[in-house]
Amino acid sequence: MSTTAAVKESEVEQIDHVLGEEYEHKPVPPQARRSLFSVTMVWIGFPMIITGAMTGSVLVLGMGFQRALIAMIIGNLIIFAYVGALGALGTKKGMNFALIASIVFGRKGYVFSSGLLSTLLLGWYAVQTGITGNLVSSTYHLNYVLMTVIAGVLYIAITFVGVKGLHYIGLVSVPLFVILGVWVAGDSVAHHGWAAVMSYAGADGKGAMSMGVGLTIVLTLFVDAGTVTADFNRWAKDLKGSLISTFSAFPFANLVAMLVGGIMTAALATPNANPFGADNMFGYMNDKQLAWLSVLAFIFLYCNLGSVCSHCLYNAATGWSRILGSHMRILAIALGVVGIIVAAGNVWAFFIQWLTLLGILVPPIGAIILVDQYLLRVNSEATSEWRIVPFIAWAAGSVVAYFVSEYAPEYSTAIAAFIVAGVVYGVLQSVTAPKTQYAA
Repeated sequence: MSTTAAVKESEVEQIDHVLGEEYEHKPVPPQARRSLFSVTMVWIGFPMIITGAMTGSVLVLGMGFQRALIAMIIGNLIIFAYVGALGALGTKKGMNFALIASIVFGRKGYVFSSGLLSTLLLGWYAVQTGITGNLVSSTYHLNYVLMTVIAGVLYIAITFVGVKGLHYIGLVSVPLFVILGVWVAGDSVAHHGWAAVMSYAGADGKGAMSMGVGLTIVLTLFVDAGTVTADFNRWAKDLKGSLISTFSAFPFANLVAMLVGGIMTAALATPNANPFGADNMFGYMNDKQLAWLSVLAFIFLYCNLGSVCSHCLYNAATGWSRILGSHMRILAIALGVVGIIVAAGNVWAFFIQWLTLLGILVPPIGAIILVDQYLLRVNSEATSEWRIVPFIAWAAGSVVAYFVSEYAPEYSTAIAAFIVAGVVYGVLQSVTAPKTQYAA
């Protein structure tokens, strides 16, 4: 090791000593696990965001309020089962997603699944940072690039602190969203009535979006972060704490966020509404033209989207630090800068297309891990460099999901991808290797 590298390593160790070790390359030991409150604040602050409210608006515009509500509830319950099961693995083993993936895909093969998800989550960081800059720029007539850079730098700083930073931003973001979100939904209903909300049939008056597409949108909003849930749940002390913290996010926080946007959109029934423009809770607050409320809305936006951005960047940095043999905090800075550059290019405008891509590529990964670790190779360890069967099942699930999205859009691509990948992996693994119960 060179002198310069040794100095840098020493500096990182000093930072870890102050802020806490992040355990990028080994399981979190029992003595380093965090309290139920802390892990819950990490999780609840992730989906209770304005982007979730925007998603609720998109669903209501496309499906009408009542059908959208059904999609929200069913989708969030499915997410809870999915994330809860994956999170329990992280709690049991104390491992982040990359370490668990190395058991399933191989010590070298995991790079593909972990690298893909980490890169997609970096994309999410860029999308959310771009949305921050766009909303502030369009509302207050400020420079988009400057607002985006400021947002990105703030979010990098939160991520740099580590899991403690995610805890602290949740402490600020969640109360702000609950208070302001409930007020926005309540105020909009007070002016237009619940009858208008319940009878709202969508932007075209027909609720043209299918239930399958609606479910896919709900599922894929957090399917990538949900798949790498071990990055968060490895900090939980026990299974009970892991499931409670997951439940605080799905269905609770995510459903609350979606309902705020959906109720507001249905109550206002704005023609040609644009949830990613001014027709969202942020725009609603600023339309009141009250100076104090506009200032509060500004603070709320940066804190709220700062929560989801820091979570996504944390996941991306944790994954890539394992792949590159580096440290989470170093990668948080490097990847954060990349994300800011991408955000400045208006990548957030491809939000719906992004969700479609996630629905095709990501669910097979989680399905394969669940079948492998709960049914076929319980308590197994990373002994192979490559495991080919998981990749075959992954490809099968994604190919079927692509054809569903192209030729049967009334069905959910995410659910199709999950089921096909899980079944294919289970069959092929059972045929090629006997079912084995590994010793703990």
